Amino acid sequence: MGSQGGFGQSKEFLDLVKSIGESRSKAEEDRIVLREIETLRRRITEPDIPKRKMKEYIIRLVYIEMLGHDASFGYIHAVKMTHDDSLLLKRTGYLAVTLFLNEDHDLIILIVNTIQKDLKSDNFLVVCAALNAVCKLINDETIPAVLQQVVELLYHPKEAVRKKAVMALHRFYQRSPSSVTHLVTNFRKKLCDNDPGVMGATLCPLFDLIMIDVNSHKDLVGSFVSILKQVAERRLPKSYDYHQTPAPFIQIKLLKILALLGSGDKQSSEQMYTIIGDIMRRSDTTSNIGNAILYECICCVSSIHPSPKLFGAAADAIAKLLKSDVHNLRYMGIDALGRLIRINPEVAEQHQLAVIDCLEDPDDTLKRKTFELLYKMTKSSNVEVIVDRMIEYMISINDNHYKTEIASRCVELAEQFAPSNRWFIQTMNKVFQHAGDLVNPKVAHNLMRLIAEGFGEDDDTADSQLRSSAVESYLRIMGEPKLPSTFLQVICWVLGEYGTADGKYSASYIGGKLCDVAEAHSSDDTVKAYAVTALMKVCSYEKAAGRKLDMLSECQSLIESLSASHSTDLQQRAYELKAIISLDGIAMENIMPLDASCEDIEVIDKSLSFLNSYVQKSLEEGAKPYLTEHERSRTRNISNFRNHDHHDASTHSLRFEAYEVPKPVISARLPPTASLTELAAVREQSYQREVHRSPSVGSLSDKGSQELRLRLDGVQKKWGRPTYSSAASPSTSDSESHTVNGTGKGKSFEPSSRRQPEVEIPEEKQKLAASLFGGTTSKSEKKQSGGGIKGSKATRSTADQTRATTAVVHPPVDLLDFGEPSGAASGSSSTVDPFKQLEGLVDTNQYSNVSKDPDLLSLYSDAASTSGQNQNQETGNLSHGSGNRTTKGPNLKDALGKDALVRQMGVTPATQNPNLFKDLLG
Repeated sequence: MGSQGGFGQSKEFLDLVKSIGESRSKAEEDRIVLREIETLRRRITEPDIPKRKMKEYIIRLVYIEMLGHDASFGYIHAVKMTHDDSLLLKRTGYLAVTLFLNEDHDLIILIVNTIQKDLKSDNFLVVCAALNAVCKLINDETIPAVLQQVVELLYHPKEAVRKKAVMALHRFYQRSPSSVTHLVTNFRKKLCDNDPGVMGATLCPLFDLIMIDVNSHKDLVGSFVSILKQVAERRLPKSYDYHQTPAPFIQIKLLKILALLGSGDKQSSEQMYTIIGDIMRRSDTTSNIGNAILYECICCVSSIHPSPKLFGAAADAIAKLLKSDVHNLRYMGIDALGRLIRINPEVAEQHQLAVIDCLEDPDDTLKRKTFELLYKMTKSSNVEVIVDRMIEYMISINDNHYKTEIASRCVELAEQFAPSNRWFIQTMNKVFQHAGDLVNPKVAHNLMRLIAEGFGEDDDTADSQLRSSAVESYLRIMGEPKLPSTFLQVICWVLGEYGTADGKYSASYIGGKLCDVAEAHSSDDTVKAYAVTALMKVCSYEKAAGRKLDMLSECQSLIESLSASHSTDLQQRAYELKAIISLDGIAMENIMPLDASCEDIEVIDKSLSFLNSYVQKSLEEGAKPYLTEHERSRTRNISNFRNHDHHDASTHSLRFEAYEVPKPVISARLPPTASLTELAAVREQSYQREVHRSPSVGSLSDKGSQELRLRLDGVQKKWGRPTYSSAASPSTSDSESHTVNGTGKGKSFEPSSRRQPEVEIPEEKQKLAASLFGGTTSKSEKKQSGGGIKGSKATRSTADQTRATTAVVHPPVDLLDFGEPSGAASGSSSTVDPFKQLEGLVDTNQYSNVSKDPDLLSLYSDAASTSGQNQNQETGNLSHGSGNRTTKGPNLKDALGKDALVRQMGVTPATQNPNLFKDLLG
């Protein structure tokens, strides 16, 4: 920091750096930085700050950001500093901005204009600073704003500017390849630039282009070889040497490019042989950079068309690396040897002792790299040794990730190069024991399939010996603790299939072992399921062979406990076991054939024609026919779905319409001071309800004015006499759609011209309805389904039959009922809902335009005259809703109208047919 102090840094800043460096804990460092943040937050907003001070503040903000703290309050000041004319301040601003901001920051838009202006500057240092910012800050959207200027800078007289322009274009290609695809020729031209720095910078974008498309750059092989030769012969300036090695990084990049171009191309590879051999001879193996170039030459030799001479030189170089005492060099030699054995596996035999030494090295990284080499060089002759060493190493490590990788490699090698099935089974047992559930479940299925199929030849004796050895090994392994679940599943399956096959072990012994496994792993339902199925197989084979089945008491108790298990799968298996045990031997043999796990199940009749008689009988009894998927998709329209089978809709079909919107709860009584205007006719809010209709529904006749309703606020829903009970029987609710308002029109059959604006159903509710009921009905469909007045004769007859057979539901006891005794109520044969009869009492034409409070007497007389005019129609509808009963005595509608009016005035009627003047005036 002394050099920075020479540029005018204050003692305060140097003390900050010193105190942070001397802090003994992270907490102490955080306290120092937070105190500095508060100081800078206060000072940076002061007016008229000198530029020298602002530059120091920005550097201190950079220091804070580098320590992981937030200094976003000073970002805008760094952006402002990029606009300064001073070169030192501008470069400081660009440095801070590139460290503070990312390519998607909101402040980037404020820097684009400054960058454009600085790219045109006459001072190449300013241009270089702007190009540095371009590489860091320009994103996909702002590339077109500076692309043309950067391309022009490729021909700048200063080599530093040309080099940074190439780097900027490479960055553009990495961010948006389509923006610079037309500039590939510029990269080719810059490969021949007089300055080695520009040429070296051009190798990076060309390497990316060659990785994508090799064939289009084959013509550059000669140029790359010529450049590599010049570099190797030290024709570049001394300034490019590193540890006395001429331009080593340019050599490494050129060798990587040549490896891509020479892969599978003999003609191109022949041009490279000479220069690669020269570099391998000249490489300095005493330095790390010389060994890096040597390693890259070996990689290039393993990629291009093989050359025996180069291959021998590479093998000798690998031997030197493996004999080194440095672990890094030995690691490099193992990796290089793995590349060469792809071409010639015999090359590893020359280095077997060195490989074994690396395998026993305490360096874990080197040991893992050696196992990768052994994995590549495995064959039938050495698979046993290599797999055994891998399993030993797998047991010794605790890294589950690498243990999984080692286990998968052991399984793969055992499946490919197993010398015998017996060795394969033993190896799999070891892998399952020590890797546990980290093994892929497919490995377990492959192992079971191998045991079932045997050697794949017609040698039944060898197959039986294989299965017997598997059973013996599993019976021995079962006693070990903490066996993985996947391995236990394999054990249960093998014991169930072949546990008693050779007659060495009895069914009771195998069954007891299986029960022990199920009881020892009571929390693992999968293991218990495998154990129960294996027990079922053992019992079936024993009974099919004609031997007496003696089930142990512990097995019986296990089956009984699983019969009451919370798992339906275990319950089913337990009940199946009980049912199979009760069958005879022939049925057992047919259900559970011996050693038939690998046999394909042949379906004799895929059309299942044997079910035709059952299907026909069900259709005759009224069952619905099966609908294909195409037919079901066509019937998702709810209206069409209801019309599909209308006659059974009321009893058998599910209801797909949404629930009716509940009416708002209103207080029971009005205040005594309520004006008569509130008693006037008002429109009732209609809640549309979908009902099943026959296809032949007539259209509704239009009315001129909208239908009005009485405001029933304050009217008791249950009055003193039983015939006025509000709890209606099912017949009342069923006939609601036929008799409403005394006009024979249901609520859901009002024409659209008189219907209130429908409530919009939220989209979430529509989705919920679609998921619960299979779909929703659109508004147009609702209007179509409720567009008629009358139903078909069949519908009415069905409704009448339903009413006739429906039991009367007695209303609940009302504690405020001071009417007649309960005996009278129980003696009533039927109840009528007074609110259904109150609707429509008021004349629509008279009260459609109410401008002032009406006179009570005129209201009463008009209501009485209106009820007299509609008496015939109301009487017919009432008789239809109550099962065609004959009504005698005074007009019930008039009585209800009077009763409603006087009750709203606060007068209790003396009789069922009240007299307004007598009750009101006493």
